[in-house]
Amino acid sequence: MSDPSFLADIEQSIASGTVNQRLRALKRVAELFSAGSSRYSIDQIAVFDDVLMKLSEMVETGARARLARRLAEMPDAPPRMIRVLAFDPEIEVAGPVLVKSERLEESDLVENARSQSQAHLYAIAQRRELSEAITDVLVERGNRRVVHEVASNAGARFSDQGYGKLVNRADGDDRLAEYIGLRHDVPRHHFLKLLHTASARVRKKLAAQAPAGFVNRAVSEATETISSRVRAASPEFRKAKKASKRRYTSNQLGENNVHAAAASQNFDKTVASLALLGKFPVEVVERGLLDENPDILLILARAAHCSRLTTKALLLMRVAGRGMAAHDIEAALSSFDRLSIATANRIINYYVKRQTSTASQAKFRAEVASTMAAVA
Repeated sequence: MSDPSFLADIEQSIASGTVNQRLRALKRVAELFSAGSSRYSIDQIAVFDDVLMKLSEMVETGARARLARRLAEMPDAPPRMIRVLAFDPEIEVAGPVLVKSERLEESDLVENARSQSQAHLYAIAQRRELSEAITDVLVERGNRRVVHEVASNAGARFSDQGYGKLVNRADGDDRLAEYIGLRHDVPRHHFLKLLHTASARVRKKLAAQAPAGFVNRAVSEATETISSRVRAASPEFRKAKKASKRRYTSNQLGENNVHAAAASQNFDKTVASLALLGKFPVEVVERGLLDENPDILLILARAAHCSRLTTKALLLMRVAGRGMAAHDIEAALSSFDRLSIATANRIINYYVKRQTSTASQAKFRAEVASTMAAVA
């Protein structure tokens, strides 16, 4: 870059050169940068950045795409040039950089995902690592192809909200449900909700991925088997269950523990404390908390002698994605007020005695719906 004749040629190409002259200059500068990029100082890289930016402004798509492929895998590539390439409307240009370049900041990728095409989003979804901020946008904006790609990306990390949206999108999408169910980092409450909405085929496939002995069972048994296996393997649930049991045996477990756990959005603590307080099976508490329909949860709260305040905290837990408006919550609490403890206990006892078959599950839900309709 210090050769006067070379610099003169570049300046001439930028100022008044033909398209072919610009193409040749762009190729020479790119080759020069590639040959010694690891030895250049920050200031020297900035010079290359300026030159490449000016030369690339008036060249055709193919030349920009070749430049993108050359720079995409270079850890010290000119940062402004990389950003410009990433936001190029032509995916042939933007794609290589979006997939591979380490020079793009998280904020660049978030902005790109929020504003560019589905092809751009698909390229981002293929990156080796993706932060929660990026995947939140991909899950929100991405089409089916994008969401499948990011859900199957082992280097992607998802926020709790992101996982919730993924699980909701998996309803009726078997392939997406499988991608989510086979991830090692999916939070337990999202996995359980996925199981209860997944098709029989997906549940059987997930059961086949579990340790030996869990294959070839009925669909309902497979679901409960996986749920129990995930619950047993969860250190958060084990810790919550141990603490709740210790309070229970020392007569210190009360409604306040359920309220505190629900108010803090702690799924495992809420499950453990409510199950012990009401002497309920853990799986029915999990189902009540994860069901978008609040009826089972209202019955559990009444059977456990919970107050209106604690019941409201349970309804406001985000794990089910209920998203209840103020008038919906008030309507649910009005039904809770009219529901008797005896009726709630009768329904729970019905479930406990008949929880082994799929048909009984359906009857249980029908009984719940009939009871809540009567008190509405």
